Amino acid sequence: MKKTIITVLGKDRVGIIAKVCVYLSDNNINILDIAQTIVDGYFNMMMVVDTSKSVKDHDCLAEELTKLGDELGVQIKAQREEIFNMMHRL
Repeated sequence: MKKTIITVLGKDRVGIIAKVCVYLSDNNINILDIAQTIVDGYFNMMMVVDTSKSVKDHDCLAEELTKLGDELGVQIKAQREEIFNMMHRL
């Protein structure tokens, strides 16, 4: 299993979750865990996904998610699990 951490942050609007999930489904990426919250009009979502069945490599997925974020007016980042863990350990 190849886990990736996806974060989405920005001003809340209709369709953010739907469009991100459609992208993941279209690329054969399974959502393992998801949490989202809205605070004072700002949307924040974190997802753990399995990219092992996607035909696209991590760099391509990350670039396409960044572009999707630009279209939605939010910031989307995708990090490999091992990199995310190294950056966030105490």
